[in-house]
Amino acid sequence: MKAGRVTLVLIVLAAATIVVLGVAPFVGMTPISLLDIFGGGPVPGKEYDIFCKIRLPRVLAAWLTGAGLAVAGMAFQALFRNPLATPFTLGVASGAALGAAMTIRFGVSVALLGISGISMAALSGAALSVLLVYGISRALTRSGAMLTTATLLLAGVAVNFFFSSLNLFIQYLSDFTHTFRIIRWLMGGLEVAGFRSVFQMVPFVAAGIALVLISSRELDLLTTGEEIAASRGVSVVGVQRRLFFATSLLVGGVVAVCGPIGFVGIMVPHICRLMVGPGHRALIPATVLFGGIFLTVCDTFARTVIAPAEIPVGVITALLGGPFFLLLLIRGSKYLD
Repeated sequence: MKAGRVTLVLIVLAAATIVVLGVAPFVGMTPISLLDIFGGGPVPGKEYDIFCKIRLPRVLAAWLTGAGLAVAGMAFQALFRNPLATPFTLGVASGAALGAAMTIRFGVSVALLGISGISMAALSGAALSVLLVYGISRALTRSGAMLTTATLLLAGVAVNFFFSSLNLFIQYLSDFTHTFRIIRWLMGGLEVAGFRSVFQMVPFVAAGIALVLISSRELDLLTTGEEIAASRGVSVVGVQRRLFFATSLLVGGVVAVCGPIGFVGIMVPHICRLMVGPGHRALIPATVLFGGIFLTVCDTFARTVIAPAEIPVGVITALLGGPFFLLLLIRGSKYLD
C-alpha cells in the first residue's frame, strides 16, 4: 500500500479521534453546552459535574478500552497467524471473569490503592490464565524444542473452557442477587465515575501498546511463519513471551475495570488492515486510533439510545461482532488466508 495513502489514513484517524473525544462528552440525556463548562458562575452547576465527573472519565475509559482490546487482538492474530484469534483466546477474559465472580460470590470487599477487590481479582485471574497457558505449553513441548503457536492455542482454548465452566459452577451456587451481579459484570460496561478508573487503566494500556509497538518488525516476520522468522534473526520464544506479557497487561488492565467486552479485538484489526495494509508499523497506530474511536462511539450509542436506561456496551459490540464474524467466514476473503 502506498505510503502517502497510509499517512493520510493515519492523519484522518487522528483527527477523528480528536473530534470523537471532543464531542462525545457533550452527548447524553442531559444537554450540556460549552457555556455550562467554561462560562458558568462561581458555583459550578450540575451540568459541570455531569461533564467532569461522569461523561469525560467515561469517554476516556471507553477510548482506552477500545485501543487496548484492539491492539491485543491484532497482536494475537499475528502471533497465532489466525485471523479469528481474539484477546480472549488464551482464556484471559474467562480468568478475569472467574476472579470477579469469586469476589462477588464470597462478598470480598477490600480495596488497595483505590483499586476495588473485583478489579484486583479480575487482574489476578487474567495473569493466572496466561501463566497456566504458558506453563502447560512448556510442559507439553520437548526440551530444547521451539514453543509452537498450535500448542499455545490449544492450551489457551482448554484453559478458557475450564475457567468458563468454573464461572458457570459459581453462578449455579450463587443466590439471585449474586448471579445477577456476576452476569451483569460479564456483559461488560463502562459505568465509571471519576478519573480513578481511567488512571488505573492508563499504565497497563500504555505499557502494553508500547511493548507491541517495539515488536512491529518481529510481528511482520512472525506472520510468515516461525521458522522463517527465526531464520531472519528473530528470537521467537523471546518475542512470544514479550507479546504474552504485553497482551496480558492490555486485556487484564482493561477487563479488570470494564469486564469482558467482546469482538473489539477481532473487528478493529481487520478493518484497519483494509485501510493501511498488513504492515504492523502502520497497522499498530491505526488499530490504536480506530479501536478507541469504535468503542467510544459504541458506548455513546449504548448510553443514549434508550435513555435514561443504558445498554451494556458489551451487548452492542456483540450485536455488531456476530454478523461481522459471520461475514468474515462467508466471504473467505484474502485476509483469512
